[in-house]
Amino acid sequence: MSAGVGPRNPRWELPLVLLLLWLVFISVPLSMGRLGLSWDALNHHIYLGWSAESPRFGMDWLASSYQSYQYPFLYWPVYKLAAAGASGWVAGVVLSTLHLVVVPPVWMMARTCMPGSSSFDVAMRMLAVILGFMSAVVLKLFEATSNDLLAAAPLVWALALALQPFGSDTMGDRPLRMVVVSACLGGISVAFKLSNGPLVVLLPFMWVLAGGSLRERALRVLAGGLAGALAFALAYGYWGWQLWSHFGNPIYPFADGQFEPVRQWLGWRP
Repeated sequence: MSAGVGPRNPRWELPLVLLLLWLVFISVPLSMGRLGLSWDALNHHIYLGWSAESPRFGMDWLASSYQSYQYPFLYWPVYKLAAAGASGWVAGVVLSTLHLVVVPPVWMMARTCMPGSSSFDVAMRMLAVILGFMSAVVLKLFEATSNDLLAAAPLVWALALALQPFGSDTMGDRPLRMVVVSACLGGISVAFKLSNGPLVVLLPFMWVLAGGSLRERALRVLAGGLAGALAFALAYGYWGWQLWSHFGNPIYPFADGQFEPVRQWLGWRP
């Protein structure tokens, strides 16, 4: 049996971790009795959620500066809660609950590093997960409308899956399957937030270290690269096409000068 497979771990462990972290997450807005509205929230968080539900192209120009053109769909819950008139603490609890999506991959990484089933192993994994979220930077996210943790969630899942073969005694064909899923999640994370890109490019190094022959390693990198590119295109495609249609740059306002030759070659004018 592989060292990192579930039956060796208590079935109640992950649900208990989720419950504990959920209580920690929601304790922040509940203790405040409100949800903080930062400058970012007033400037573009609500606006982007509005844009996600009803595109504003052709209606507004730089309504919230160049941040108007960020990937907007992760901001839709914030906008919808505000439009529905949810109270601060209700909105805070809902948004904090959404952040639970990032907890399982952190637990998976802790399980890969310490896969045993003894009470000591379980306690260390739980402490590792709790410590992973005890940073003031992370806790600060639960009192405001930032979506940084949601945008990072696919990347954390990608890292967790890329590490899974290292917790297995029998590799089999698991690394290739894990690589494809990991790469897809990495591509989605870049679509959510382009600044995740410099972190995603490190994933191939983890795929290579998963073992196997040179051919198998090369195949994993090739399959992962193609899967990641496809996942990025699917996740970002609609928004990227909107930006291209209006500005001639699918990542507007970034690298606009680099797209000018393309626009000239196509005879396209924004």
